[in-house]
Amino acid sequence: MDAHSVRLDVYVKDDRETVYDIEMQVSDTKELPKRSRYYQGMIDIQLVDAGQHYKKLNKSYIIFICPFDLYGKGRHIYTFENICKEDNSISMGDEAVKIFLNADGTMDDVSRELKAFLDYVAGQKPEDSYVEKLEEAVQEAKKNREWRHEYMTLLMRDQENVEKGKEYGEELMLSLIQKLLADKRFTEIERMKDDKDYRLILYREYHII
Repeated sequence: MDAHSVRLDVYVKDDRETVYDIEMQVSDTKELPKRSRYYQGMIDIQLVDAGQHYKKLNKSYIIFICPFDLYGKGRHIYTFENICKEDNSISMGDEAVKIFLNADGTMDDVSRELKAFLDYVAGQKPEDSYVEKLEEAVQEAKKNREWRHEYMTLLMRDQENVEKGKEYGEELMLSLIQKLLADKRFTEIERMKDDKDYRLILYREYHII
């Protein structure tokens, strides 16, 4: 597999050119479905350069591994593809798949191996050869000083970027408010403060980003 350094937890491409984005999510932030949509767009932009044909878009899987049940149905796995609402036998054919894995599932709906992995994510240590190898790799990584240093460096950099992002976001919003005031679009100021999607539309309308 060919790994790429992008701002995703794990981004890999197999020998069939299928792309996988795998994300670990510790807490339910209530926006994972929208985030999966954003990640899909980010991946597609990377896969197709300007002027290239859309056929260049690879088959892709966005996978969230969660210790909680995002949809509350007890399933260990929720798989989503674009299906025709009027006829469920018709797939859109865009080859974009989104999967949410739930370590807190109760159904018997996945393989023994995947169940063992999800149990491991939930803090259990089932008797499974793959999980045992995974545990050994985790323990070895914890002992690796170089890896720990790199991890802490990345963590600190991310925290700095969050702070910078907050400052940058405040500057963007202030600029947008000034433009809305100038155009006397007063009612839209409150709306855009609470609606990120609408705020993004206005940013683009005024060529702020």
